[in-house]
Amino acid sequence: MAKLLVKPSAPDRDGRVVHVTPESAGWTHVGFSLHRLKAGESVGAETGGREACLVFVSGKGRVGAGNSDFGTVGERMSPFEGGPWSVYVPGDSHWQVTAETDVELAVCTAPSLKGGLPARVIPPDGISRETRGKGSNIRHVANILPETEPADSLLVVEVVTPSGNWSSYPPHRHDEDDLPRQSLLEETYYHRLNPPQGFALQRVYTDDRSLDETMAVEDGDVVLVPKGYHPCGAPHGYDLYYLNVMAGPKRVWKFHNDPAHEWMLKA
Repeated sequence: MAKLLVKPSAPDRDGRVVHVTPESAGWTHVGFSLHRLKAGESVGAETGGREACLVFVSGKGRVGAGNSDFGTVGERMSPFEGGPWSVYVPGDSHWQVTAETDVELAVCTAPSLKGGLPARVIPPDGISRETRGKGSNIRHVANILPETEPADSLLVVEVVTPSGNWSSYPPHRHDEDDLPRQSLLEETYYHRLNPPQGFALQRVYTDDRSLDETMAVEDGDVVLVPKGYHPCGAPHGYDLYYLNVMAGPKRVWKFHNDPAHEWMLKA
């Protein structure tokens, strides 16, 4: 198995099937966990020195964060239908989710630098959405926690790539702290397929090919992107969803396209 490919495990007592930490990934900023809860089950955590964005990939549940009870959050029963409901939780706080239906909950974390932000719900109608690309390079983007919205480190976005299309394409990278030209951001991709027996392809590679891995990702897999270009493609018959978590020393998304493939942006 590729060292960048993280497969889901059997659920632990908190329903957690994926657990990526800076230590396990060998980097500094991004953390990602995925919990699968049955109705009535609960999970919660202290944030400590990290902020969190709770993304309801599917299902709905009652959410408390800090001193706030946000009531029922979530709506869609599949990441391929409707927009995401999310909750931002600052550092030095806590959160709890009690599932009211089956819930797939992504917990995205990164260092809390300044703190002081309030916990808040991020509803589907509170985020910007866009369609990028053309031809077989079309994908639909929901900007859950972009750099224009308050947070310390986290950048969170979800993307649906229709069957037969490519995404994060032309290949781009963001692995140099060289603003305004490029920012350094670690990244995780949490993948879902529709129908779920499908697969997608993701390649992670550097200019010198010192890192060059191509992975067949299946429903529920996570891909780590410590550096390099990272395009992915959805084969015919299968739509691809992925949830991206990014963080680095500066909360700015500035990327550099692979010069070998940048021509197609002008074609």
